[in-house]
This record gives sequence, C-alpha cells and structure tokens, in this order.
Amino acid sequence: MFEKIKDDIYSVFDRDPAARSALEIAFCYPGLHAVWIYRIANWFWVRQFYFLGRFTSHIGRFLTGIEIHPGAKIGKKFFIDHGMGVVIGETAEIGDNVTLYHGVTLGGVTWDKVKRHPTLEDNVVIGSGAKILGPFTVGKGAKVGSNSVVVKEVPTNATVVGIPGRVVMQTEQKVEAERPDLEHGKLPDPQAKAISCLFDQIRSLEKKVAELSARLDEEQMVSPAKRQTTRKAASPRAKKTSESD
Repeated sequence: MFEKIKDDIYSVFDRDPAARSALEIAFCYPGLHAVWIYRIANWFWVRQFYFLGRFTSHIGRFLTGIEIHPGAKIGKKFFIDHGMGVVIGETAEIGDNVTLYHGVTLGGVTWDKVKRHPTLEDNVVIGSGAKILGPFTVGKGAKVGSNSVVVKEVPTNATVVGIPGRVVMQTEQKVEAERPDLEHGKLPDPQAKAISCLFDQIRSLEKKVAELSARLDEEQMVSPAKRQTTRKAASPRAKKTSESD
C-alpha cells in the first residue's frame, strides 16, 4: 500500500512541473486524493462490501469533485491533473501511467449490466473535457485532444481530435520512455488543413483563369489584323472581276 502511495506521489513529479515537494503533492493535489480514496473504496468493493465502497466513493466525490466508481479497475501511476468534473464509470479499465485532465468522462452508452465503459491501455493521455463513451479500447500511447467525443476504438499511438473523434495522426511503435509523453496539445488541425487545401485549389484556379484570359486577349488582338489582311487580299480580286465584266 505504501509503495503504491509512493509511486503515486512520484508520478506527479514526472507529469506536473508545478509540483515542488512531496508534502505539497500529498496535501494539495485533489486528483491524487481521489485516487487514494478510490483505492479504499475499491478494497471494499472487491470484498463485496458494496455500500461501503459506494459511500467511500461518494465522500471522495464530495471532497475532490472527482467521481470514480469503486468497481473501476485502475493500474499504477494513474494521474488526474486538476481533476474537477472527472467521471469514471463502473466497468472502466485503466492501465499504467495513464493521465486524465479535468472534465474527462469515461462513460457508458447502455443501461444493460454489461461491460459498457472504455478501456484505456498504458500511457494514454486524455485532454481536458474529452468524452470517451462506450465499451471499446483506447490503445497504448494514444492521445485524445481536449473536448473530443470518442465513440469508437482508438489504435495504438494514435492521436484523436474532433466531434466525433477522428484519427488525425498515428506514429510508429514507440520505445518505452522513462517519462510519459504529455504533448497532447501539439495536435494537427483537420479544419485548418481542409481550409489550406481549399486555398491551394483557389490559387490553382486563379492561375488557370489568368492564363485563359491572357490567351483570349492575344486572340482578340490578332483577329483584327487577320481581318485586315483578308480584306487587302480580297480587294485585287474584286477589281479583276469588275474589269472582266
């Protein structure tokens, strides 16, 4: 138990540059308090003291603003940064070194008593306000951008943004790093990319229009000269015809 507490504290140092001391982390990080209260609630839950588990979880929600169902399965070094408004459902499963930011929901989409919440594998990062809804898997090392709504499986090392969430980037298999990669803010912008493509097409069309306009101007300049040459060539013939008459 104390080893887990120690791991939880030092995992905050790895993921929050604002952390200054173990004492500050132990007393001033509600995300950490929520995880510790969850571990107590889960201890009751797995031993079928369901009421005590739910009541302990309810106390944790009241104290931290974070709701973690005691039936959820959570691995080592789980970190909730800031944390207010985080909701984790009963059948959610979370691997090691996972990071959630405030306002994240790991929710279900059915009332049936089955697996209905997502599974987050190791080293996943979920940005603030994101909603992960349904009994699918978010693969190892995946990142979900802030305020995204994800309703289907996310591949390993993929980056997902948007409503509904779309994979906008996927890297090769990563070597396990000593520290988690939290750069979930450096995400490609699919809307900006689409607008950029439209601008490229507009520039291409403008270039073609300019070329066609130049050719048309040249033809208009050449046409009077051709008509004048034709008239000059036709005049002697007309004279010869009149003389023969």
